[in-house]
Order: sequence, then structure tokens, then C-alpha cells
Amino acid sequence: MRKIKSVLLIIAVLLCIFPYSGYADGTGDGNIDHGGGGMGSGSDQNFWNTHDEGVRVTIIRDSDQTTVASPVDFTNRTPPNAILHFGKVSKLQYTHGAHLTPNTGVYTYVHPQKGLPFIIKSKSGQTSIEEIKSYFTDELVVQYIAEASHVDYDTLTNGNYKLLLEPVAYITFQGVQMAMTAHEAALYDQLLSGGLRSKMVSLTHQNLPLSLFLETTDLGFPAWDGPTDNRVSNDQIISSLGLGIVRFKDASTTPPPTETSLQYRTDTDVITSVHLSTSTQINPKAPASVTFYIMGSSYTVTNIVIPDGDSQVVWVKWRTPSKAQTTTIHITSSNGCLSESTITASIVDINQNPPPDPKATDQNTSYVPPSVPSYSNRTSASWGVWSASWHEYWVWISNWHWYTTGKDTGYWQDNGHWRDDGWWDYTRASYMATLSATQSLLPDPKSPSLLSNQMKSGYGIEINTTTALSSNAPSSHITGAQHAVSYFPEFAYQNYWRLHDIKTSGYSASFWLKPNEYSTYQSRVHFTPIWFPNGSYSPITRILDAWTPEGMLTIQLQNSITISGNLFSDWHIAPEDPK
Repeated sequence: MRKIKSVLLIIAVLLCIFPYSGYADGTGDGNIDHGGGGMGSGSDQNFWNTHDEGVRVTIIRDSDQTTVASPVDFTNRTPPNAILHFGKVSKLQYTHGAHLTPNTGVYTYVHPQKGLPFIIKSKSGQTSIEEIKSYFTDELVVQYIAEASHVDYDTLTNGNYKLLLEPVAYITFQGVQMAMTAHEAALYDQLLSGGLRSKMVSLTHQNLPLSLFLETTDLGFPAWDGPTDNRVSNDQIISSLGLGIVRFKDASTTPPPTETSLQYRTDTDVITSVHLSTSTQINPKAPASVTFYIMGSSYTVTNIVIPDGDSQVVWVKWRTPSKAQTTTIHITSSNGCLSESTITASIVDINQNPPPDPKATDQNTSYVPPSVPSYSNRTSASWGVWSASWHEYWVWISNWHWYTTGKDTGYWQDNGHWRDDGWWDYTRASYMATLSATQSLLPDPKSPSLLSNQMKSGYGIEINTTTALSSNAPSSHITGAQHAVSYFPEFAYQNYWRLHDIKTSGYSASFWLKPNEYSTYQSRVHFTPIWFPNGSYSPITRILDAWTPEGMLTIQLQNSITISGNLFSDWHIAPEDPK
């Protein structure tokens, strides 16, 4: 009965609310490192046995960082079917907005034909990074992974896909058997306000996350350059630890460029953030402060509190200047350790390079339809802020004295006092933001098009976009989308672009094209080239600058319209009437 109650308690709480990077081409080549240390003694309710582990493998399409098959857990062990788990969700999916959800259904796993090497280090179980490297770049193992994921092997290894690897630990927590990745352990600990860390810290906040990490940045995850033999925080795990990536031979096409958090647009509200961590608690009696020095101004965030061994994102919202430039941002803190003390930010002006004046005589007989680039989408982010309150715990401090009342008489009296031996209780307020967008692509109303999805080349198109930012955070934490930029196939989606005007600002921002300087009526259109061949015409639009403390949210939108004929067919040229 006690175990059943524990399971129900864990589910109720949840409802409320390697180091590896290498190339694989049969034999493979690795770029890998790992860390860890000894394990605590545990208890009969909270423990992990050496080598009770597995690896979650997810196939990712590199161009848009999309999961193309359900993750698969490989293990040498035979976990119980009734083990509590969180489904098959990868670190990338959590980063893109998936929520931690308890699952009491049957836990599925695969025993590989070639046994896994040991991943998680402990006092009695040492690991070899060379064995791990060799295993996951082995051609036979990659074939196992392709088969288990129901993905063609040749497709998997054609250079357009990567393997995301995450160590999985099978543990007993509060008497309940559970399966979790390092990322899931950090999210779970946040929900329990440090409850998992307090019982299983050597595993969940050291050996499991440090068992595998990246040496070079990939799939949006940074390389790890922190300690490899010490305890780490939830934020460090979520951002950087408990993952490895296998890359295959280079694809025949070059991946499209992506935005980085270090690039801002001019005249834009942005958020600059760092993470502050501490090995000892920062409490309200001596709170921390962080100061950002930006372009001659300073911004100080005060009253920061963080529990022992944890971290918190700290940020400032500011507006960029109207002139393009590069600036260096310096950050200092009164306590704790900053993830960065210097940030170089490039502030760019995107109101540049509009398409040239289209001419009726334009030709392009060698035109070949380009591949549509896929910029990385990031549609959600989550973060948290710590607070602390004092938990009183009064104890009596005795101070006995003997009082003489006669030659052989007297009495003892306790002249003690009450003392508050309380402690700080920390609570983490969790926030999230999600960005969505829709777009319409229509012929210019002044064109003779009879259909909304078909037109003749040479006429203009209208592009209208509506966005929605949903969040439970205060306005000081977020901004709505502030820019939309469209790219066009006749320019191979580069060199020229059109910036949109904001039609409605805020969390439900809408955009339309800037007036076209070559339009007789100053219409908000883009003119398709007269030479564009019959078929699909597919511009793309990037939504930018919806900022959160954990970076910018962005979406790529794509719509198509069919080109059939050209505007010359709407004109009739006849000789002048001699009369």
C-alpha cells in the first residue's frame, strides 16, 4: 500500500503542473568526452544500482531540427513493464515545448543485438568513452537504430539526419521504480522544488547528466566546458548536459543559415540574459544582484535568491538603437557564478536589399526552381524564477542553574530560551511562452485574377501574417513578435527580401508588406517576375523578435500560389486606326 500511495503522489505532483558528437559512415570518427564520480550510499526507498541504464535514440532531420521517428530506448536490462516513466520524448522535443507528462502505461524498450557499453560512471562501474564512441558510430549499430525506428538505413545515413543520444537511468525514488533521462530528471526536480536532488543528487545531478555531453555545439545545444566531476544545476542540465549527437557524412546541400541569440535588429525590444549559479544558497538576507552594462547604460537586477547547487536565468529588456553596429555587453554579479560575463551583440538593419524594379523585358531562361530553405523554428520556451520564505523551527535551548535555599537544600531552574533554528524554503515559479502564426498569400486585388490561389506572372501578390504569443509570464519577461521578412524563389531566397510593416503590435501582432515603391498605387505587394514559369510560386516569411528570457521565438511560414500564364495575355496591341 505504501508503494501505491507513492506512485499516486508522484503522478498527482506531475499533473499539477552523450557527451558525444561524431561522424558515422560505417566505422565513424568521434569527438567525445564525459565525467562523473562516486555515488552516495542511498536508502531502501531511494537508490540506483550500477548499470541500471539505457540510451534513448532519436532521429533528427538536421535542416529544421524535426523529429522524424518516435524515440527508442535501448538497454541491456529488463525493466519492469509497470515502471513509471514520461513517455518517449527527446531533449530536443522538450526544448521545443513538450511538457513533462507521467505515463503509467507499459514501458517499451529494445535489447540491441550488440550489447550497449556502460554509460553512467559510479564507484563500482567505470566507463570508457572510446567504447561509447566506437559503439554509436558502428555500422551494425546504426542499422539496429534504423530498423528499430522504422527509418530506411540509406535515408538515415545520407547526411540529412542526425542521431540524438540521451542516457536513461532506471532508479527507485520514494519506493517507486522510475525511468528518466537527465533532462527529465531536471524537469522533475523543478516540479518537486528540489525533492529529487535532495535524495538522488549524485546520480541525477552529477553522474547521469555528465555521463555524455557535447564537445562542439550542435542542434542548438552548446558544447559543455564546465566541471566534469562536480554536481550541476537543473538549468545546466536542461541547456547543455545529458546528450550526444552522431553526425553522418556531409549532405550534398548546404544547410540554410540560422539566427543566433547574439544578433539583434535595430529599433527592437530585445532581452539579454545569462544564468547565475551557486554552490551555496543565496537567500533573502544576502540576495544577489546582476548588472548589465549596455551601450553606456547600466541595468541592475536585484533580490535574486537561489537554493544550494542550483541556478536561475537573469535578464534585462532593452531597446536597440536605430543605427546598425556591434556592441559589447558586460555583466557582473555580486554573488554566484555567471554563465557569461561578456556578450558581443551584432545589431543589424534588415530594412535593406528590397527587390529591384521589375521590368517587362526581364528574362531568365536558365532559371531552375531552388530548394526552399528551412530556417530553425523555435516556437516555445520555458524558464523559472526562485523565491524564498523563512520556515520557522523553534527549539528550546536549556540553561540550568542551581539555586540554594538552605544549607543542604535548593533547586534547579532552567533559564534557557527559545531559538529559531529554521531554514529557507525555496519555491520556483515556472513560466512559459508559445508563439504561433498564420499567413495568407493572395493575388493583388488590382490584378484580373479570378481565383485566390492562381494568377498570371507579372502581377503582384499580397502577404498578410497574424501571430499569437501566449504566456503566463508578466510583460517584463516577454515581447510579442516585432518583425516579419519575406524571401522569394526568383532570388533563390537570398540577396533580396521584403520587410513587413507592423499592422497591429503586441502579443497578437499582425504584419503586411511595406508599400512597394515601384507600384503605381503604392500597393503593399510583391511583383512576381514576368518570366516566372508556370507552376507553384512559394515565398517564405520569417517571424522574428518574440523575445523571452530563454531566447528568441521564431517561425518560418510558407504558402504557395499557382502561376498560369503571364500578364501579356491580358493586353491586346492593334495598329492605329487610320481614321
